[in-house]
Amino acid sequence: MRLLALALALSLTGARAEEVEWQVPFITTPEEVVERMLELAGTRADDLVVDLGSGDGRIVIIAARKFGARGLGIELDERLVEKSRDNARAAGVADRVSFVQGDVLTADISKASVVTVYLLPSLIGQLQQRFTGELRPGTRIVSHAFGMTGWTPDRSGTIRLSKSHRGQGDESRLFLWVVPADVRGIWLSEGRRLRIEQDYQKIEVDGVSGRLSGNDVFWGRFRGRVDGERIRGEIDGKPLVLTRPK
Repeated sequence: MRLLALALALSLTGARAEEVEWQVPFITTPEEVVERMLELAGTRADDLVVDLGSGDGRIVIIAARKFGARGLGIELDERLVEKSRDNARAAGVADRVSFVQGDVLTADISKASVVTVYLLPSLIGQLQQRFTGELRPGTRIVSHAFGMTGWTPDRSGTIRLSKSHRGQGDESRLFLWVVPADVRGIWLSEGRRLRIEQDYQKIEVDGVSGRLSGNDVFWGRFRGRVDGERIRGEIDGKPLVLTRPK
């Protein structure tokens, strides 16, 4: 995975990525950081890992080789796409991963269950609305080095590298977000109206603070799960169902 200096040009010109003549520093992610990113996301064999700005393909290749996942790399540089395909064949995982030449700002990411990024904040900012609007609740997003404005990570940490790596020194900062379900608005339960306010994974239900983790909902003594237009759960062992009014 690489850091896209193209983000600055995009923010200044408003141009689409493929319309800009670019010269990008190719800064790879150390393999030990790649493995930690995938571990932080809880990557499993049933995941589709989508790497945005996939460089030489190492993240999706390691996801397939060490975690058994499927992978998709999206990369602007066609030469790196070809190199990634060669690397996948050499690693024996070409049947589980694929690479496409494309713009991370417009590529289809909706089927991902894990998204990995090593992009400058300007690009992450442009992707942030897509993450919450297009990814399914429960999708895990892991960023190397940079956070997201206004969206507190569910987990974060620093990894010390076994040796200094070109372009980033001897440590890396990692961030994990779990895409939350959209529960904001009015809900009904046993004739009572409840208003849920939501700020990403943070919620407030009639003044009681709570949180979301994908489709899982917690506030006060309530534990439940979003199921379409219902939230099913329990308080102190007693079932409680909330429905959205039509």
